[in-house]
Amino acid sequence: MHDVHSTEYSFKPKDALLGAQMLFVAFGALVLVPLLTGLDANVALFTAGAGTLLFQAVTRGKVPVFLASSFAFIAPIIYGVQTWGIPATMCGLFGAGVLYVVISLLVRIFGVGMLRRILPPVVTGPVIMVIGLILAPVAVHMAMGRTGDGSAWLVPSATAMIIAGVALLTTILASLLGRGWIKLIPILLGITAGYATSLVLDATGFAAATQAAFDPGQLPNWTAPTLVDFSKIGAAPLLAVPNFVFPTWNLEAILFIVPVAIAPAIEHFGDVLAIGNISGKDYVKDPGVQNTLLGDGLATSLAAALGGPPNTTYSEVSGAVALTRAFNPGIMTWAAITAIVLAFVGKLGAFLGTIPTPVMGGIMILLFGAITVIGINTLVRAGNDLMLPRNLAVVGIILVVGIGGMTFDMVSVKLGGIGLAGIVGVVLNLVLPCKNCNDPLPDEVSPSAPDHHTDL
Repeated sequence: MHDVHSTEYSFKPKDALLGAQMLFVAFGALVLVPLLTGLDANVALFTAGAGTLLFQAVTRGKVPVFLASSFAFIAPIIYGVQTWGIPATMCGLFGAGVLYVVISLLVRIFGVGMLRRILPPVVTGPVIMVIGLILAPVAVHMAMGRTGDGSAWLVPSATAMIIAGVALLTTILASLLGRGWIKLIPILLGITAGYATSLVLDATGFAAATQAAFDPGQLPNWTAPTLVDFSKIGAAPLLAVPNFVFPTWNLEAILFIVPVAIAPAIEHFGDVLAIGNISGKDYVKDPGVQNTLLGDGLATSLAAALGGPPNTTYSEVSGAVALTRAFNPGIMTWAAITAIVLAFVGKLGAFLGTIPTPVMGGIMILLFGAITVIGINTLVRAGNDLMLPRNLAVVGIILVVGIGGMTFDMVSVKLGGIGLAGIVGVVLNLVLPCKNCNDPLPDEVSPSAPDHHTDL
């Protein structure tokens, strides 16, 4: 068997190009998170590569996965950066990685079944839904040409809706109609189409004419005659060290962000099952989900220690593995090395910074809607009767606490949003009596398929 298709680790120069292709598949989603949250895209590239290498070290190079920016943390990162700043937010994200490590230790002691007992679908499903729904206003504001909080105009609404519409439609069509590699990079294609549309609107004078006639109303007007400013690229150095940011202690950020890790932690188990089904190996047993969780947690904490977004296994890359049947984990080593090298290309980060806001807004409409649907699907696949009083209470309270923006003031910190919703869900699930609450609906069988990942 060719060593590319073997599940045994093999690191050879001839596989470098295939590894770069794996990074290309993940690239659109990888850089989307820092672009949406205000983090540095070059740092995200570096921490994705370094995190993947650390994961491989922990799992002894047995699992062909690539780790990169997690969508599940977009909402808390946006809130954290606006509220406490990037260094304090990194402290909370570092704590999320530590929670992964703690869960991995519990799995090592009590077994995999412990995950499902503490974090059943009635908890993880609505938490995932909250992550998507709480971000819906941000997506709409950006698609319409405003800042994420809607407080000012960045692009005239008519221009913004055209760009966002093209980016959104391209992403949808690539997901629905794409074949082979095209189907694996819908986000990257959507960003490319939206960017190209922006260039066309600039070249034809449409953007300038629309901006000149634009009425911002009561909001501040930060619009410009051109959508894409290439001066940023010219001013950036060709090679530069990524703008690393180190965490500063903030207990409030920790309490807000750490519970968010509940949903991606349980989904990690599904990801390990999925890549095992693709490659024909049982990674739950070897190297063991306790080790894959440990690797994911350490990679997330490493990313936060340097100012990058949390890491998670990428479903797009798993799809590429299925398409190419390249099961050799050494290929992911090449993908990680490529990401680290690109992180030091200063003009790459500057180029990504020229992408107009509505491009991201169009992608976000689909992305955050998809996250919400994944949460719904988690509940549907479990097959539990949600009208049973106990299940209704758990799911309903999580949704209202999270989407409603409830906060809880402690002595020196404030807990709220997704974090509070996650904690409330776990506590309710543990303390409320469970009589027939996990039985499937009549005449239905609960499927055993793993949860879907929150990345497109």
